[in-house]
Amino acid sequence: MPLDIVVGAQWGDEGKGRMVDYLAAKADYVARYNGGDNAGHTVTVEDKTFKLHLIPSGIIHPHPIVVIGNGVVVNPAVLLDEIERLESAGITVTPERLKLSHAAHMITPSHLALDKAQEAARGKSKLGTTLRGIGPAYTSKISRKGLRLAVLLDEQTCTEVVRTQAKEINQALKVLYNAEPLDIDEIVQDFAGYSKKLAPYIADVSILLTDALEHDKRILAEGAQGTLLDLDHGTYPYVTSSNPTAPGALVGLGLGVGYVDTITGVVKAFQTRVGSGPFPTEIDGDIAEKLRGTGEHPWDEFG
Repeated sequence: MPLDIVVGAQWGDEGKGRMVDYLAAKADYVARYNGGDNAGHTVTVEDKTFKLHLIPSGIIHPHPIVVIGNGVVVNPAVLLDEIERLESAGITVTPERLKLSHAAHMITPSHLALDKAQEAARGKSKLGTTLRGIGPAYTSKISRKGLRLAVLLDEQTCTEVVRTQAKEINQALKVLYNAEPLDIDEIVQDFAGYSKKLAPYIADVSILLTDALEHDKRILAEGAQGTLLDLDHGTYPYVTSSNPTAPGALVGLGLGVGYVDTITGVVKAFQTRVGSGPFPTEIDGDIAEKLRGTGEHPWDEFG
């Protein structure tokens, strides 16, 4: 019953993608358990480079089933674009290979607009978010107003809940942040399309993975971000909105503690972080620029 977990042991960007790709060769399932498309894992195979934001890195191998767990927040537009790009590159991404947790929450255009408005309102105290709607989506989840992927299984229910949420966030955009409201009808129409396209991928992944473990299948849990960005244990408030630590895998996939076999923490020689906040022993100037690079090379620490 082996469950292996890969986590970033610093602030993320440690190269977890390549480690997951390496370990996925012996895995039957590869599962993401936290974060959203604010994370990015890059895998290079010969002359091809795959930049993944939601779909687990194990998808590059032909055999594993890949899973997006309940701890992830999913932007349906980004996910569909990622599926299309992988398919165009010759990678099979069918409902048989990709499973989406029915309990994973969705990021909507309203969350994106709210993220942008909130960061602007913070001024010099901004958190340095990626403006991908991650925080607002998790806020909706915690306040019990979130939209789970399960709502895509029924188009009428989807229309109703998407419209209700969009109205509420539009009010907040207008009253609290003096920002332009969004076109609710357009959002509803888009989500009706997502319902048709993504419904076949949705499953109860907790049952799926537990059954796999009981039948001695190997599962690789792929963490996003890093330990020091953990919502509870990181450099709060300059953190992400989920739990990228190893225990987060159990909650984010709906699995019991007895299944864990190994935990691999990925580190790099010098630390970097994206966003704002305290960063002890920070280097500035020419040395920092030389270490970081310009983004020209795959090994540059440039985001």
